[in-house]
Amino acid sequence: MSEAPEFDVIIYGSTGYTGRLVAEYMVQQYGGSDNPPKWAMAGRSLDKLEEVRDLIGAPKDTPLVVADSDDPASIDMMASRTKVVLTTVGPYQLYGDEVVAACVKHGTHYVDLCGEPGWMREMIDKHQKAAEESGAQICFSCGFDSIPFDLGVLMLQQEMQKKFGKPATRIRGRVRAMEGTFSGGTAASLGATMKALAKNPSLVKILGSSFGLTPGFKGADQPNMLIPKYDKTIDSWVAPFIMAPINTKNVHRTNFLLDFAYGEDFKYDEMVVTSPGDLGKQAAEMVAKPNPFAGDDTPKPGEGPTKEQRDNGYYDIVFIGETADGETASLSVKGDKDPGYGSTSKMIAESALCLAEDKLKKGGGVWTPGALMGKKLVKRLEDKAGLSFTLES
Repeated sequence: MSEAPEFDVIIYGSTGYTGRLVAEYMVQQYGGSDNPPKWAMAGRSLDKLEEVRDLIGAPKDTPLVVADSDDPASIDMMASRTKVVLTTVGPYQLYGDEVVAACVKHGTHYVDLCGEPGWMREMIDKHQKAAEESGAQICFSCGFDSIPFDLGVLMLQQEMQKKFGKPATRIRGRVRAMEGTFSGGTAASLGATMKALAKNPSLVKILGSSFGLTPGFKGADQPNMLIPKYDKTIDSWVAPFIMAPINTKNVHRTNFLLDFAYGEDFKYDEMVVTSPGDLGKQAAEMVAKPNPFAGDDTPKPGEGPTKEQRDNGYYDIVFIGETADGETASLSVKGDKDPGYGSTSKMIAESALCLAEDKLKKGGGVWTPGALMGKKLVKRLEDKAGLSFTLES
């Protein structure tokens, strides 16, 4: 950018369910601060933007930007006006191409909630070099997928280095407790991915590999996460976790971008904890069967839980690391809202502000939250967004 941009952050998708929550968070968290960020709401309809602005209690002079993914000129103009575009408009494989391209063109930073690894790999292959040249920092997966997992592994690896002088060669991510729902956008993204697979079968290799986001690198064989099993490290049965296919890819890309700080033979898996004994086995087998995105109760894009449901949600994830010599440590990540909406809206807002304000010592490119923002984002999340990162052993 040749001139200082007009805004720090533009929230594209502010009239949607999650985008509205992000805008509301900006009002509540920063509305009364001495030096608030300069931010704007963006969407397809000025009338709807005005309606949401009033609904969330934003000031009447909150800037409103009309932009539509079907109108590339409007997307280009939006990207030229801000340091960071925060977009909640998914599925990204349907509505994200023009936004990423405009950000790369203008050297504008970008954050989203993407859990669509096929599209992410396409963007990496298409834009990595151009983003490096323009200085645009493109960062996918800045919500529940995959910030708690990506940053949880990063922080545990840093602790392993402090304690043992070496990284863990194996980390187990275990979801100990979670209350809340996945977003309608997540369900829609899965549907779009299935359609994309039908058109382009070559995506199977990317989607099926933990190294789908590490071009030119394939590491060690990874643990099987598809079937229930008894985990001796926590004395409990564990079951497949629906977000593991995207989270594991982001964790391995972080390692790739950090010049293999975790080692080239690093192994990582994620599963859901049930309980010990026969009941735990039965529960794990039940969890492994259903598709949480199937049926009439699946949320649609733009839909979501009530405020009470969001406020009563939470999650608790533990990461257990082990070095090649058998030394172990564990770290937990906890969130104080439901994962798919309440916590996600805070995480992506702080990710955008981290890019806009925190003077990261990184260049342009297609990044992960861990590799790009690391400890600076962890501090924001602990100070502002209700997350905790705690060394347990």
